[in-house]
Amino acid sequence: MSAMTDLLDRILTFPQFIAPKRTLSRFAWKISRSRNEKIKRFLISAFRCRYAVDLSEAITADVDDYDSFNDFFTRELLPSSRPISPIADALVCPADGTISQLGDITGENLFQAKGRYYSLSALLAGDVDLIKKFTNGTFATIYLAPHNYHRIHCPVTGAVKTVRYVPGDLFSVNNRTARCVENLFARNERVIVELECDAGAIAVIFVGAMLVSSMELNCCDLSHATVAALTDPQSISVACRDDDCVFERGAELGRFNMGSTIILLAQPDRVSWDPRLKHADIVRVGESLGSIASLA
Repeated sequence: MSAMTDLLDRILTFPQFIAPKRTLSRFAWKISRSRNEKIKRFLISAFRCRYAVDLSEAITADVDDYDSFNDFFTRELLPSSRPISPIADALVCPADGTISQLGDITGENLFQAKGRYYSLSALLAGDVDLIKKFTNGTFATIYLAPHNYHRIHCPVTGAVKTVRYVPGDLFSVNNRTARCVENLFARNERVIVELECDAGAIAVIFVGAMLVSSMELNCCDLSHATVAALTDPQSISVACRDDDCVFERGAELGRFNMGSTIILLAQPDRVSWDPRLKHADIVRVGESLGSIASLA
């Protein structure tokens, strides 16, 4: 990367350090859920002019059927549009997006971008048990652009063991910001979902971003945790609705209400990534990202 490109990245990223990111995100939350027909149609029309949205994949292709822009943005797709890999030991892609990084965790360090690393301790909010499980493991980072499908699916068949909401900042998570902002994924708001499966523990981490301060899980209600974090900015354990909360591989796990990033963590020697995958590859829900080794 040239010095000029690096300087341009820093100049374009600087406004995020001073912008009222949470205020902007609250405004985006409110207007994206407006049921006013004029507002809804304007937002959807403007979005479709900016991004190529393939509504032929959606359950409904008629924009008038959506109650709000957020309803359109988090639209459900036809099951046939995202077939789940039939390979028995496949770990499947949980989201539509782009591979940002993929590889080994070196001790407790994960590669972010352009010589930047961040630690498991910071990412996992100091959870000693989880840090121990994933030290020297493997990880994959998947970036969801605004035009991507924004429902997140389970990469393996497994039971939700723990859910933890971690309050934080709301920087953008695009490639430019990843190159410029230290500890980006470990400083942004996030939800950590720990799954127990045949491969041991798998973590699916939802990373929030600017205009994306709203994440949902199908197994629990995050609203109480997000409200509590306003007065006590500590990570908060969230209880599942059911004692036996099991998701089949490919089942819908949750969603982003705008675009952001998913980070997958696996224990050492449990997942072998597909060697053909590399930085900037486009991936979709249900595709095999690699194979998992059963503990049985």
